[in-house]
Amino acid sequence: MIMWPDFQLTNTERFVAWAKQVGPYTSTAIKAILAGHRVEQQGYKSCMGVLKLADRYSLVRLESACARALSYTPNPSYRHISTILKSGLDTLEEAATIEQLGAPSVNTHGFTRGADYYGRKS
Repeated sequence: MIMWPDFQLTNTERFVAWAKQVGPYTSTAIKAILAGHRVEQQGYKSCMGVLKLADRYSLVRLESACARALSYTPNPSYRHISTILKSGLDTLEEAATIEQLGAPSVNTHGFTRGADYYGRKS
């Protein structure tokens, strides 16, 4: 099948422009998917799948899922983002606040012994 240049809708710039309309994290995720293949055209199906997830879910949820996927891997895939959306991990507010605040500074577990228990000075 011959595709004329005017009708060739799947190219890298179009995917990146479409992802920028969703948000910066989605754009970064799409760029990472395209860069993860030896030939960029091999990532077109994954990119289309990620961007079509906005039809099933919403643009806001897709953006937060891409942000969450990028928080734990520099090279997210369609499967990562889809799993986050299916399980609802993008809507958890506690996870977002924990990531923003970093690791807790005070240990909240009651069974951890301190330096005084072992006879050392703290």
